[in-house]
Amino acid sequence: MTHAFHRLAWLAALVSLGAAAQTDSSNIEMSAPLNGWRYSAGDTSRYTQDVHYPAVVVNTPPGQGAASMIAGRIRNTPKAAALAEDNKPRRRRGADGSSVGTLVVNGVAMPQRIEADGTFSRPYAFGAGSNSVEVRSARGDAKRVQFYDSYAGRPRPRLRVVLSWDTDGTDLDLHVISPDGQHAWYGNRVAQNGGALDVDVTTGYGPEIYSNPAPPPGTYLVYVNYYGSGNDSSAITTATVSVITDENTPSERQQTFVVPMRKAGDLTLLRSFTIK
Repeated sequence: MTHAFHRLAWLAALVSLGAAAQTDSSNIEMSAPLNGWRYSAGDTSRYTQDVHYPAVVVNTPPGQGAASMIAGRIRNTPKAAALAEDNKPRRRRGADGSSVGTLVVNGVAMPQRIEADGTFSRPYAFGAGSNSVEVRSARGDAKRVQFYDSYAGRPRPRLRVVLSWDTDGTDLDLHVISPDGQHAWYGNRVAQNGGALDVDVTTGYGPEIYSNPAPPPGTYLVYVNYYGSGNDSSAITTATVSVITDENTPSERQQTFVVPMRKAGDLTLLRSFTIK
C-alpha cells in the first residue's frame, strides 16, 4: 500500500512537471482583476474609449476603475528571435516590440496586445456574479483569476458580441443592427437603445466588442466588413465572432462563428438571432 502511494505521488509529480514545462503562471502578474470577492458599487468607469486613427490597440481610458479593467504584466517576455526559434509566427510580434497574447474572459477568447515592456491593459464591462479571466502570453505562459462581484445593481450585459481576427495590419469592422433599427458601428459606436461598440481597431487582431445591458426584443443582425489590409487588398483573414446572451446567468448561451474574409470590401452577414 505504501509502495502504491509513493508510485501515485511520483506519477502526479511527473504530470505536474509536464504542465509546468508548458505554462508558467509565475511569469504573469495581474493587477486587475484580483482573485476573491469584491463589491463594485460606485464604480463610474466608462466602457467606450476615444479612438485616434490609426487605432493600433484597445487602450484603457484615463482614470478607469479597477472594477472595469484587465491589467498586468508579463515578465521575461521573449524577443522576436526567441519567438521565431519557438516556431511562433513573427506576425504575432510588432515592429515596436509588442506581441499579441490571448485573453479568455468567462470562456470567450480574444486577442490582447502585450507591450514591449510586458504590460497589458484594457477596459472590460464585467457583470455581477462570478467572473473568470485567463491571460496567455505569446510564449504560452498562462494565469487565471476568478472573482465574485456581489453588487447586484451592477449592469449585466445581456448581449455581448466579440469580433477578433488573425492578421496584423488588417481592418475588420463589426456592425450590429438591433430590432429597432439601431445600427452600432465605428461611425456610431453608442446607440440610443443602450448598445455600445467599445472601440474601432484598424490595424489588426481586435477585439471589437458590442454589448447591451437591456437589448430590445426581436431579431439582431451581425455583419463583419473587411475594410482593408494595408497595401494588399486581397489578403485573406479569418474573423471569429462570439455571441453571448444572458451572461453569468443559468440561461447563458455562447456561440462562436469563424468565417474567412477573402478581400477588402467583403461585407458578410455572419449571424442573425432573436432575443425574446
